[in-house]
Amino acid sequence: MQVSVRFFTVLREITGKREETAQFAEAEKVTVGSVLKALSNRYGKQFSDYIYNSNGDEVKGFLQFFVNGQSASGLNGLETEVHNGDVLAIVPPVGGG
Repeated sequence: MQVSVRFFTVLREITGKREETAQFAEAEKVTVGSVLKALSNRYGKQFSDYIYNSNGDEVKGFLQFFVNGQSASGLNGLETEVHNGDVLAIVPPVGGG
């Protein structure tokens, strides 16, 4: 199973990519949270420090996650399932002024 992940701002700098395809076993239940864990394992401490709080057990509240353009917070949050071909966007806060 493949899920496309889109990176913006800081995560784009950390990963060196705008987008990547994450691969998972077909039989595996894949959620937004499990994609984040897989990416943390792939990209290491700098990625994890940006995504998770200092204890590493909660995603930082300023981040938003969109699955196929729908906010995961309006679905099942980090437990939102993703399926083959879905697009997960990790969106930082937007500044303006």
